[in-house]
Amino acid sequence: MPRRLILLAAVFAAVSATAQTFSCAAKPKGATPLTAATLFATDKPGFDLATAPTTFAGDACASDKPFFFSIPATDGDYKVTVVLGGPAASTTTLRAESRRLLLMERSVPAGASATESFVLNVRLPEIAGTDTKVKLKPREIGTLDWDNKLTLEFNGEHPAVRSITIERVTNVPTVYLAGDSTVVDQDKEPWAAWGQMLPSFMTDKVCIANDAESGETIKSFLGERRWPKIMSTIKKGDYVMIQFAHNDQKQGSGFVSIPEYKELMKRFIADAESKGATTILVTSMNRRNFDSDGKIRMTLGDYPQATRDVAVELHLGLIDLNALSKTLFETMGPEGTLKAFVHYPANTFPGQAEELKDDTHFNAYGAYELARAVVKSIREQRLPLDQYLRKGIAAFDPAHPDSLAAWHLPASPSIDTATPYGR
Repeated sequence: MPRRLILLAAVFAAVSATAQTFSCAAKPKGATPLTAATLFATDKPGFDLATAPTTFAGDACASDKPFFFSIPATDGDYKVTVVLGGPAASTTTLRAESRRLLLMERSVPAGASATESFVLNVRLPEIAGTDTKVKLKPREIGTLDWDNKLTLEFNGEHPAVRSITIERVTNVPTVYLAGDSTVVDQDKEPWAAWGQMLPSFMTDKVCIANDAESGETIKSFLGERRWPKIMSTIKKGDYVMIQFAHNDQKQGSGFVSIPEYKELMKRFIADAESKGATTILVTSMNRRNFDSDGKIRMTLGDYPQATRDVAVELHLGLIDLNALSKTLFETMGPEGTLKAFVHYPANTFPGQAEELKDDTHFNAYGAYELARAVVKSIREQRLPLDQYLRKGIAAFDPAHPDSLAAWHLPASPSIDTATPYGR
């Protein structure tokens, strides 16, 4: 193991060899107190990214602006338990790492408390048991998904937290996501993908590890060692969800033919099965491309059908997001889908001199609706992941999507209007 990782592992062991609780109480019992001076460093947890709560009162840390909390961490899964609330009424949206949605606008009355738990995955580029690393793209270097810490984002209308407890866990099944920019944890507004919305629908009995990356084909996912990274940590009882197509079909040096696409998919499936893991295939959602009758044009060629064929041949679970998205987008229509994809006039965001017109990538609303479609398929087919869905999730019909007027998710502070890799 490289010296940097040995030192980091030692630091983390010292910080949280067992469950570590951080409390906003004035005199916490058995917990580390949180104050405005509790700032993150490579060897200690604390408030991060030049943010901190603005009030420390009534045994709570609260603010009218987003704030971040980080703890040093190495590869693995971590159970995070937060006790929300404070002396004033609060509404908190909680994200982790690169904008993985965990909790959406949780309201707590004045003086009350609410406890929520999640299991989060932390990963580093180094591949255990080898002297190799994942080949990160330039825009991945330094992002919260690939650093030496676990980061929580407290956002919303007056977010407030009483305590944070973090402990490493090894007995929870992990769901690995392998895919492209329509699945990845998009780390900057206004971009989003369905994979980063999925954790908000899951209980603390499962962990979502989103290893997808923008611009990937199923072949480059192997060549950049992203698949070997998954195989280095996957274990019996885990799951893999695989969705490619958007980039595989593009002519040029990265083109993946249908036969090779199927061959690599079968290889991934065999690899996962050899580790005792279960594969669920996902067909890629459609692009925003309508004909004169308001019907979606199928722009992904034979790749969605190739995925269906492999699922049938190998008797695997299949989430047909291609079909579900067709219904969803046609219901929204050419105008309505402008609100689900990244379409914004110039000067909507700081430094954005030109209009954003992207018919492949989604904003938070579009990504959330696609995640709802994924959850619908899991539940209706009673796929193995059904047992890990949160109770009380409202039924979803892509022919009747959530009203944008009634839907709200506060934006993260980080913004970048540059288009993600892949179109």
